[in-house]
Amino acid sequence: MFLETEIENTLQTGSIEVICGSMFSGKTEELIRRLNKAKFAKLKAAVFKPKTDNRYDDQQVVSHDANTVKSKAVDSALEILDFVTKIDVVAIDEVQFFSEEIVDVCKTLANKNKRVILAGLDMDFLGNPFGSMPQLLAIAEHVTKVHAVCSDCGKMASHSFRFSNNKNLIELGQKEEYKPLCRGCFKTNLK
Repeated sequence: MFLETEIENTLQTGSIEVICGSMFSGKTEELIRRLNKAKFAKLKAAVFKPKTDNRYDDQQVVSHDANTVKSKAVDSALEILDFVTKIDVVAIDEVQFFSEEIVDVCKTLANKNKRVILAGLDMDFLGNPFGSMPQLLAIAEHVTKVHAVCSDCGKMASHSFRFSNNKNLIELGQKEEYKPLCRGCFKTNLK
């Protein structure tokens, strides 16, 4: 575990921070919390999300607890580079939904002395690494894994279980379509 001041001190050289975990684990809450601290420090921040994620709002990042922050919805990760020339902190929610170009975009931003804060699922509904998350975790200076509470047994949950039989990798959903599970309950539910 790192001290929060270590994250704040990386701004001078640029950095990548990844907040990951299952659905309902507080990833977006943590992203918003870090953005609020940056705002308090008078840093200029920009928030982005994939245009495909319109579950709660088209132009805001919204946590499951209904906390919000204004964001820019983009079709591709490359678009982010067009909006951050005078920005200190770049935050990206639901990063797992972006194509592999997100990795190079994040490297470019950090190399330009930007603090890059990413939030997203580390595993898909089958329990496999999700999209570019493994590469983002590898290049990040700081990684925070947050956990939900297992809906079945109350233990620490790190898996997102999908109720439907839909096998598409990406299916946006909320509590009606997904539940957080621990490893044991996830294995039991997959059977």
